Amino acid sequence: MGHLSNRNIIIAVSGGIAAYKSAELVRLLRKANANVRVLMTHGACEFITPLTLQALSGNPVHTELLDEEAEAGMGHIELARWADAVLVAPATADIIARIVQGRADDLVTAVILATPAPLFVAPAMNQQMWANQATQDNISALKQRGTVVVGPEAGEQACGDVGQGRLLEPPAIVDALAAAFDTQPLAGRKVVITAGPTREAIDPVRYLSNHSSGKMGFALARAAAEAGAQTILISGPVQLATPDRVTRVDVTSAQDMLVAAQEHSAGADLFIGAAAVADYRPAQNHEQKLKKADGVGLSLELIENPDVIATIAISASRPTVVVGFAAETQNVLEYARGKLARKNLDFIVANNVADKSIGFNSDQNAVTVINARQEFDVPVASKDVVARAIIERVSRGIVTTSPQEEI
Repeated sequence: MGHLSNRNIIIAVSGGIAAYKSAELVRLLRKANANVRVLMTHGACEFITPLTLQALSGNPVHTELLDEEAEAGMGHIELARWADAVLVAPATADIIARIVQGRADDLVTAVILATPAPLFVAPAMNQQMWANQATQDNISALKQRGTVVVGPEAGEQACGDVGQGRLLEPPAIVDALAAAFDTQPLAGRKVVITAGPTREAIDPVRYLSNHSSGKMGFALARAAAEAGAQTILISGPVQLATPDRVTRVDVTSAQDMLVAAQEHSAGADLFIGAAAVADYRPAQNHEQKLKKADGVGLSLELIENPDVIATIAISASRPTVVVGFAAETQNVLEYARGKLARKNLDFIVANNVADKSIGFNSDQNAVTVINARQEFDVPVASKDVVARAIIERVSRGIVTTSPQEEI
């Protein structure tokens, strides 16, 4: 079910007896590695408890239109923006009618009206209600607007009637939902990315660091998540928001980053070392602030930090593909090729940080992706565009028997 991996799916549950099947629907979507949030009408809460669906989805269940805990009290807008798809299941005759009318007087209808995400409706009602011309007109209106109507099927109903109107079984609903999405290249894969600088403490006040903003690593994490990967971002100290669908691990020093990288890279399909890890750290981290002495300089003894990317590349639990970065100011491609061989990498991404338009803190970049046999230039573009190109190229190495040949 790679089509649903890392997709943001809202399930809106309305008040019908088939609401009990929403529990199985949530379970199957989570099994397909989708991110699920559940909305419930007040009527739905009479058939199944929010607590049940919260436990299965791993997220709070939303029932109220005005959410005091949401930003500006507008939880429905946040949910509408979050969704990749909205599925109403079960969809009663009443909720279908209100969607067609463009109502927004409860949470479910407000989210549906506010989201640009595709809408899926799984009807469930008495067979006569389904056959009623008003319902059929509403279904036709939904289809004309691009809504995907899933089911219903015929069979015995809770009221004792037999006929069309039963909620389609949850596996069939999930299949229909999955069919609407393209297969993602990294669906079901685990990707670990390092980003940002490290800080090496001199004393409680001072540290050694570099100019890395973390923007490139964060863009790579976004691109990996968009490609369906389970994405873990190990970040040094930066002022950036965590990308959607990404698990973030904050670290400070090079040693911290190495420990986190070793812990999370085990069993990973792809490891990308985009962090600007400090090469050296002070030999001594003073417990108290060093006091300035007028006319007297300060000398620091520096020792070499561990090489995070090289350590991961030779580890017993080495990820399938390991990608390094070479941020250089001269002889960019020559130095990058040397690092590729010396550090046992599958790919290295070379960029010229001497060019301030594409260097540290810039919103743009231009890189060359290199492996043992080939090179691929990504011209100047936003870091998000560059990141998608890098992910698209290096992900090919995960599914080939010879990563070195794919670029």
